[in-house]
Parts: sequence; structure tokens; C-alpha cells
Amino acid sequence: MTRLRVHCFSISMDGYGAGPSQSPDHPLGVGGLALHEWIFPTRTFHRMQGEEGGTTDMSDRFAARGFENIGAWILGRNMFGPIRGAWPDETWKGWWGDDPPYHAPVFVLTNHPRKSFSMEGGTTFHFVTTGIHAALKQAIEAAQGRDIRLGGGVATIRQYLRAGLIDEMHLVLAPLLLGSGEHFFGDIDVRKLGYHCTEHVPTPNATHIVLSKTRPGA
Repeated sequence: MTRLRVHCFSISMDGYGAGPSQSPDHPLGVGGLALHEWIFPTRTFHRMQGEEGGTTDMSDRFAARGFENIGAWILGRNMFGPIRGAWPDETWKGWWGDDPPYHAPVFVLTNHPRKSFSMEGGTTFHFVTTGIHAALKQAIEAAQGRDIRLGGGVATIRQYLRAGLIDEMHLVLAPLLLGSGEHFFGDIDVRKLGYHCTEHVPTPNATHIVLSKTRPGA
């Protein structure tokens, strides 16, 4: 059965999943990049950059798990880029250059239509204007029995979380405070939604937490 999974999503000690004032210079908001310092040394991240080397510790194992059995992705528009409103043109192709790290169909939630386009490495971006359930349905069809990775950002994950559609969340608690930005769990009762902690692994740079949803009859 196809599952909807979140992986490698970093949050600060005070609960923020992104900093304030996202811009081309600050894709994750001011201070948000520091949330992800745990992943930069890993072999998985090095491979994503087309580089050799990298650490092979527990953080790398968690990072690598995020690409296992993934047949499609879902992203919010902010995760795709900083442009707001109607698309002025089709110049913007995402933050990642000519070969994005997805290598699968990617469904981007937006209020403004845009034609699908393909990139190097097997990534094709599709733009969904009919909501989170429609995007999930299309992703399930595209995944062909494999799982779907929900890439973010915070607002997009919160929508799917409120709807109880996420099967598993790998969150990374980074040892820093942001003070402001986009709060991850605010006003969401994850316990009431049926989530419980199934893994809890501290490392020198961060703490890895996996929350899984209990399905009826499971």
C-alpha cells in the first residue's frame, strides 16, 4: 500500500520549521538554513550534490531512508520557489539547477496554473490547483505502488497533517532557537490524530524522531 511520508524535516528547539522572510537569498527564511546543518556532512547529501565522500553515521542512515521506495513527491509552492501570485513567465525552474534531487514526478500545490515540464535526471514537475487531496491522488497514480514523499514546506505538511493523511514523519530536532518563523505543530493535536513516536535517536548534531500514524484495524 502506498504511504505518504515526511523525511528529514528539521525543526528548531522552539518548534519552527522555517525562519521568517523567505527570499531568493534565504530560501528557508532568515536563519532557516542552520536547521539543516546536520545533513550537510552526510554521504547522502554529498551524493545529492554529485560529490564523493561524506559521513556514514546514523544521520546519514536517516537521510538515505528518505529516498527508499519513493515513486513521487508533493511540494508546496514555497518549497518550489519564492515567486508569489500568477506565474510571470516560465523562467523559474526551482531552487535546484538543471538536475533536481527528486528523480521522480513532483506535484506542486499552487493556486495558479502552469504547464508541466521535465528536468534532467527524471524529474517532472506538475502543478496542481485543486488542493491537497487531488495532488495526493495524482501522486498515488504516478508512484505506481511505491510511496510518496511530502517535501514541505511547513504550511503544506500542516495541511496534510491536519487531514490525517501522513503515515510517517521523520523529524529532526536541531539544537538551536529561531525565535520566529513558521511554527510546525502549533494548534495541531498530533496525539489525537493517532500519531505516536516509533523512533527516537539522539546524535551529536541533532535528534531524529519518527512519528507514525496508527491506522484503523492496524
